[in-house]
Amino acid sequence: QERPVESGGGSVQAGGSLRLSCAVSTYSYSSGCLGWFRQSPGKEREGVAGIFTGRGTTYYSDSVKDRFTISQDNAKNTLYLQMNSLKPEDTAMYFCAALRGPCPPLAPNSGIWSPRESLNFDFWGQGTQVTVSS
Repeated sequence: QERPVESGGGSVQAGGSLRLSCAVSTYSYSSGCLGWFRQSPGKEREGVAGIFTGRGTTYYSDSVKDRFTISQDNAKNTLYLQMNSLKPEDTAMYFCAALRGPCPPLAPNSGIWSPRESLNFDFWGQGTQVTVSS
């Protein structure tokens, strides 16, 4: 499956947890880059977490580090994003994206890619909405 398909979004109260899933052929991206991005109305799309599948190297934005965990299950061809201690500011549409090849360079002084570098990703899912209420 070339185009990722996300699921698992929903509404949750602050402090709660959600796990997003992304159906994507992890074999097709066995030495590629898979990432989670989010966008809320009026804001630029931002990188949240990523993984270089060849080595399992993970990347996180500062805003989600220590709260979110990205992982992959090759047997199920699925990418996950476990989100804990959710905050209202995490409310957004979450997208899964895939890139054949190594992950793009990280933004300066950041643990994740800039919006410009995120344009390197080849395939994008339709998104799944996450809403966190206070």
